[in-house]
Amino acid sequence: MIRIGIDLGGTKIEAVALDEYGRELSRQRVPTPAGDYGGTLRAVKGLVEKISKEIGREFTVGIGTPGALSRATGLLKNSNSTCLNGRPILRDLEELIGRPMRMANDANCFALSEAVEGAAAGASVVFGVIVGTGTGGGIVVNREIMTGPNAIAGEWGHYQLPWMNHGECPGPQCYCGRQGCIETFLSGPGMARDHVNATGQQLRPEEIVSRAREGDRRCAATL
Repeated sequence: MIRIGIDLGGTKIEAVALDEYGRELSRQRVPTPAGDYGGTLRAVKGLVEKISKEIGREFTVGIGTPGALSRATGLLKNSNSTCLNGRPILRDLEELIGRPMRMANDANCFALSEAVEGAAAGASVVFGVIVGTGTGGGIVVNREIMTGPNAIAGEWGHYQLPWMNHGECPGPQCYCGRQGCIETFLSGPGMARDHVNATGQQLRPEEIVSRAREGDRRCAATL
């Protein structure tokens, strides 16, 4: 059975198809339609259809998403892609694509993958960290994901930055409603904001990294 895995990120949506031996058969990526719930659903559908035609075999689909599905309502919560919050995204995708699917928090998926057969294979306790459009984390103990009572265990991005100085307090506004969360600093958008505040240059995170590697002192200072 072919497995299609989809990473539903805040900036891009990426899908990969793996065969029974974990070999990559196809990989596709599209930009995430910012703030567009319906567009996001259609983008996922398009990726599944494109890969399914390419591989021509029976498959299953699993999706890693920022945030978590509420056990009580089935609605997504705690996602930094705020257009997804309060939506029955799994049900809507299953209806749109016409097949059952599985969905879990992206950081939990990452942490479990590394704990089972990745960099942390053999470790009894694993903390997986994601830094991208947002800042996420997952905890795995003895190959079992620790979700916690509210399905947010390991989400370290919403602690306050511990070493903020007086000039940085109370910190940037976070989508979660608080100020000064780690995610507002340690993320792609956070880095871009810090750089423009310090230099006036509006650069994408990848441009800041590239220029820092080439010796740009201002970009290196941002990093």
